[in-house]
Order: sequence, then C-alpha cells, then structure tokens
Amino acid sequence: MKPINKAMLKNVAQNIGNTLHYSLPIKWDGKQSILEMKEANYPQWKQMEWIGFYFQFLCEQKLSGIMQIPGPQYGNVKFDAYNIIPWDFKAHAMNTSSHQIIVNDSMAIANGIKDFGAVGVILAVGKVEYNDENRTFQKWHEELKGGKSRYEIEREKRGAWSRLRKVSFELKQISFIIITDDVLEKCGAFQRGFRNSNGSPRNEKVLLDLEKLDDEIIHYIDF
Repeated sequence: MKPINKAMLKNVAQNIGNTLHYSLPIKWDGKQSILEMKEANYPQWKQMEWIGFYFQFLCEQKLSGIMQIPGPQYGNVKFDAYNIIPWDFKAHAMNTSSHQIIVNDSMAIANGIKDFGAVGVILAVGKVEYNDENRTFQKWHEELKGGKSRYEIEREKRGAWSRLRKVSFELKQISFIIITDDVLEKCGAFQRGFRNSNGSPRNEKVLLDLEKLDDEIIHYIDF
C-alpha cells in the first residue's frame, strides 16, 4: 500500500476548501438547483436526492482547474475527482436523526486505498427543509420529469411509504475526510445482501458514521 503524506493532503484540502469557500452559494433552492442542472444537461437532474448531485455539479464546475474530474475508475465505479488521492463529493443534512453517510463501492474504496494510500470525501453539511404535506415540490419535480418514474409507480403498487423530499439546503460546513484501512474497520456496510431487480447482487457500499470521526477530518470550512 502506498504511504500517504498527511501534510500534503491537508494542503490539497485547504486549496480546494478556499476555492469552494469563495465560489459556492450558501442557500440552495430545490427548484432553482434542479432547473440549473437541467438547463446544463446534467444527467442527474431527475434524481430525487438532488442535494448531493447539485453539490457534485457545483464541484465539477468550480474545481476542474485544480482536480482531475472524474477520478480513477475501478470496474464500473468512478470516483468523482482526483488530486493526490481519489475523492468523492457528498452532502449531508445536519438536522436529521442519522449521521451515517453512504460513501462508495467497498471494492472501489479498498482498491483506491491500496493504490493511493487513502481515498477522500468532500462533504457538504447543512440544514434542510422538507416538502409540505401536499408534496408540492415532489409533484412539481414529477411533472418536470414528464410523470412518475417506474420506481415510484412500483412503490405505489406495493403501498410502500414515500419519504418527504428535501426542498432546500443551507450550507453550513464542508469537511474533508480521509478514509484509510484503519477507518474502514470502523465503518459499516450498506446493501450487503441486496439484489437488483434482475436478481443480480448489488455492490456493497461503505457506510461512514460521522459521529465516530476524529483525526480522519483533516480540514473543514464553516459558512
């Protein structure tokens, strides 16, 4: 495994952080963000978890001069960016009951650590507001997409519960998290034993508990 230079990584994180600090909007309106992605022909504008994809969309715009975008690929899995180590862009709501985030494919992360010594997560943390009881935002998004998705139709057939959509995000902090083999030992797994609709097994993903992190956060910026 390649050794990592934490001082060099911290300098990289500070450089990225400075760029984002002076270029990112703080308040993200769901409708405006989705329309911005749609008008730019960004392929993920239809996703209901728009906040994470909007952060990725912004990072790809703002960081293309200082990061390789996208990053390394392992099988079908690509990291979002690369600078010394592979990085992924993630977003998390601070006003929620769970502070675990789904990171990336377990095998891709293990291979990234093997090749580069570590992989990183650039995490946007903020406060969210949710859809009203009439699900006005959800209905607007469905209409914009041209109707309900197959997933939503199947969910309704099963009578499954539909969670409220996030309608806005106020950016409070960006953290730079380093994942090594030692960190993986503290992580859980998501999709273990899950299968796709065609019966094939889903790739297991790393589940990162933010409340258990300490030295793994090498840099952060507040907004």
